[in-house]
Amino acid sequence: MGLIYPRESALAHPSNAYEGYRSTAKRHPKRPLVILPHTLSEVTGPVYGHEIVRPEDADLTLQHAGEPLGERIIVSGRVLDEDGRPVPDTLLEVWQANAAGRYVHVADQHPAPLDPNFSGAGRVVTDAEGRYRFVTIKPGAYPWRNHHNAWRPAHIHFSLFGPSYLSRLVTQMYFPGDPLFPFDPIFNSVTDEKARNRMISRFDLDTTHPEWALGFVFDIVVRGRNATPMEEPHDD
Repeated sequence: MGLIYPRESALAHPSNAYEGYRSTAKRHPKRPLVILPHTLSEVTGPVYGHEIVRPEDADLTLQHAGEPLGERIIVSGRVLDEDGRPVPDTLLEVWQANAAGRYVHVADQHPAPLDPNFSGAGRVVTDAEGRYRFVTIKPGAYPWRNHHNAWRPAHIHFSLFGPSYLSRLVTQMYFPGDPLFPFDPIFNSVTDEKARNRMISRFDLDTTHPEWALGFVFDIVVRGRNATPMEEPHDD
């Protein structure tokens, strides 16, 4: 678990403080980091309860009595290491806004409707080939008051847990062709264009279910099986 590649030298990762993203001024560390020794629980645990991840947890449209409003989509992909090998048994969680661009959260007071049939959260464990699959609703854009007339592009949050607390990756998946990309400081805090493009899913006709849902593919590459994945940009 000791392999951590330097954040400053990797253009694929945003700096801790990014001028356009105002909240980073309050959140990033301002003092030198303190290295804590790794205990057994941090290196080998915890047990995340993979056995209680149910098949229906991966379908965000079936969690309530009725169907949610919005465009139904399928999101699938693989979790791979940097050598292209699958990473199986990875707990993958997602959360997102509803089709109107609103989260089920007390802090979200955006004047858009809540959907009683959509909670916006799901989880799945990757299979032996590192594959995962979600059924959900395409999220809407929403305002976020970072700057004048600020709107977040449609996105889905991803959180991946490896074999320990230290092996966690948090990132966001975006949708192709979003007109808000040039105006979003979170997306653009990743200064390398190729790295930004890796956060954009791709439409896939083979994943698309005829007359039912469009399909998008989003593969996730983590740095080494024994490395601590670093964090991509994420908002509240």
